[in-house]
Amino acid sequence: MLDDFFSSGIFSTTQAAKARLLLDELNALTRRHEAGCAAYAAIRSARGETGQTAGRIDDVPFLPVRLFKTHLLKSVPDEAVFKVLTSSGTTGQAVSQIVLDTATAQLQTRVMVGIMQHFIGKARLPMLIIDHPGVVKDRTSFSARGAGILGMSNFGRLHTYALGDEDMRLDTDAIESLVARAAEGPILLFGFTFMVWRYLVGALRDSGRRINLANGILIHSGGWKKLEDEAVDNDAFKRELRQWTGISRVHNFYGMVEQVGSIFVECEAGRLHAPVFSDVVIRDPLDWRPLPVGSEGLIEVVSALPRSYPGHALLTEDRGVLTGEDDCPCGRLGRTFKVLGRLPKAELRGCSDTHAQRVETVS
Repeated sequence: MLDDFFSSGIFSTTQAAKARLLLDELNALTRRHEAGCAAYAAIRSARGETGQTAGRIDDVPFLPVRLFKTHLLKSVPDEAVFKVLTSSGTTGQAVSQIVLDTATAQLQTRVMVGIMQHFIGKARLPMLIIDHPGVVKDRTSFSARGAGILGMSNFGRLHTYALGDEDMRLDTDAIESLVARAAEGPILLFGFTFMVWRYLVGALRDSGRRINLANGILIHSGGWKKLEDEAVDNDAFKRELRQWTGISRVHNFYGMVEQVGSIFVECEAGRLHAPVFSDVVIRDPLDWRPLPVGSEGLIEVVSALPRSYPGHALLTEDRGVLTGEDDCPCGRLGRTFKVLGRLPKAELRGCSDTHAQRVETVS
């Protein structure tokens, strides 16, 4: 399944060649979900779109991502359900429920491995997780946070949690023990953006203590809203991180539980990249037309991966802008983009942002 995508090269396929591959797969997924998901078929019928085939990627029928917060959409029978993922959310918020069968879960893992190896290499590195172990205890029903940690754990060994308990206390002894075991070799760090900022950088800054993680590679994601409220942008985040830990290799990524595995990773040039399995469309919020490079609009993400639920084309509530196509200085091909933030009055939904909201509510 999707062997043509892998053989074409995850980031070495031109946008035009990728569009041809992706369009055929997206049309096949539309037909699959029409047949398997009654609610999706009803939406298509109400729009007068039943049986139609898209001629371009931006013609593929999309769903608003918020729909997964109000409806359980699945294209597989109950006995085929492997696990149900839930999105992040503050207390009282509705959360998305994403139904995975075994084939979809395995495909998402395979694709995520292929994407991440472009940025961290193929070796399994000693891994520091900027979280506490309690978030992955229940492996049958994961939050987005738990699913992200478990997915990234495939790239590491000697897994060590930087936070010793649910009070988010920084366990410097555990961190230094991992550093010693890594014997000056590279260390993979993973955490959600706000948590890295508050519980790693913030804890070190408050204590005045530095930890030498200069050989570290940080992968982080999960929302910037709360950091923007503190006047912390990507450059400031990287600058402070380097000051207190020595880390200079940092890759943010954009993704969501509604399309797990379809992640868009920030390259060395600071652009988010769409891999061969996925793409991004920026739409005018007034008439939904696709916008060219440089124009701000709503982000739509498309993916060839969702087989068990109709999530192959989703309109998000995030604003963004295309930054180029087949022209990134890093050499990776395809579309690149930048996330500009949430729509006004849109609810917080990133793992970092919703965790920060919970902290503020309690305190």
